[in-house]
Amino acid sequence: MRFAPQAGKYKVYIVDEVHMLSTAAFNAFLKTLEEPPPYAIFILATTEKHKILPTILSRCQIFDFKRITPADTVQHLREICEKEHIEAQNAALHVIALKSEGCLRDALSMLDKIVSFTNGKLEYANTLEHLNILDEAYYFKMIEMISHQQLPDVLLLFEEINQKGFEGDVFLDGFAEFIRNLLVSVDEKSVALLEVADDFKATFLSTAREMQMGWLLSALNILTESSIQYKQARNKKLQVELTLIKLTYLQQALELVEDDGVSKKKVTQENKVLAFRNLVPKPAPAVTPAKKASASTAPPAPKVFIETTAKETETITATEKEPAPKPSAPTLSLKKIKEKVSIQSKASTQQIALTPELLQQHWDQFTQTLFTEKNTAQFHFKTAEVSPVSDSMFQIKVTSGLQQTFIESEKVKLIDYFQQAFNNRKLTFQFLLEESESNHQPVENVMSPRQQFQKLTEAYPLVALLKDELKLSLHY
Repeated sequence: MRFAPQAGKYKVYIVDEVHMLSTAAFNAFLKTLEEPPPYAIFILATTEKHKILPTILSRCQIFDFKRITPADTVQHLREICEKEHIEAQNAALHVIALKSEGCLRDALSMLDKIVSFTNGKLEYANTLEHLNILDEAYYFKMIEMISHQQLPDVLLLFEEINQKGFEGDVFLDGFAEFIRNLLVSVDEKSVALLEVADDFKATFLSTAREMQMGWLLSALNILTESSIQYKQARNKKLQVELTLIKLTYLQQALELVEDDGVSKKKVTQENKVLAFRNLVPKPAPAVTPAKKASASTAPPAPKVFIETTAKETETITATEKEPAPKPSAPTLSLKKIKEKVSIQSKASTQQIALTPELLQQHWDQFTQTLFTEKNTAQFHFKTAEVSPVSDSMFQIKVTSGLQQTFIESEKVKLIDYFQQAFNNRKLTFQFLLEESESNHQPVENVMSPRQQFQKLTEAYPLVALLKDELKLSLHY
């Protein structure tokens, strides 16, 4: 930048992927941007503007470029084909535009590659073949077979797709995009979002009219979940086939409700007609002369109909002649029930005396349970001694803190076991630590090599003199 341009008025510097510069490079570049010479122009290109320092952005004019739409890409490719005298189908150009994802440079590269392999004839079939894209016709066949629940044909069609070299994840993503296009085509307001070739728009619209919104939403959800699980599945092909089976029988598992949305229902094999039995009026009871007078003033009683059969009619007439059942015996009063329950609870909660023999016996039984469970604390329980302190407490004598720690680790099970054994919910225990003499043995002090040499020189001074005369050095 120190040198002025020799030809021209400006020197233009284009820095591509400028966000890759380090912080030190940005700070050094900032000084140049603060005081640029009048002939220098910088063009900074990046796809990640947020990674650039704010001090750099404040000194730049920012121009945001958007992706090129598929329609504009198709129009530009059509102009190139006309100038180069290339025969190209509109559907093929649209496939290239969608594959380029808004990048015109990639679209031109694809066009050049396909034209060189097809001798200047760009068709829909060879475009799909060179770009490794599955034909939309397969998806239309698949959705038709699924709607008719033709599971064998669905699996055979997927096998044909698999034999063409398309992996399961490519099929799932493409089928999900196909379902999305059908979902967009259901409503006329969202048809503008349909990014397919003009030749297929009519087919999408006609197919979408036959589909239900609830089915499309559920199918799109199933395909999305399957695409996520596909990466973790060991049997990739089985994962895709399972997804196709779910989609084939999805219609039987859905019921569209106007207010509540989509709800699941169980599907029965056959709709059985509800059987009704004949209604026979119940015969009126015999009226005595005394009841006639009262019945004349009373309103007419409604007729009662009872579902009966021939055998049930005989049973009803027979039961009318039977006498009324005798009243049952009087029930016990609430006070007597409470007294009975309290007597039973007292008998069941009778506390067992805490004797040394019984305590040791239960202690050995608990230790045996730890042995059967292969618990490492069993050895510490064997060496411990127990003795009763009071009616609600016993003492555990241990010889080290480690032994106490192992026993405390089984505290919950131990207390629960002894409380049930002695029928005493207040029963607990305490520890008595008595360290043995072996725990107080003096530890031998290990000397380092330097200390050993010093002790040796104290006992034998001539060793130190020998070291100095021979100019020896010791490695400790």
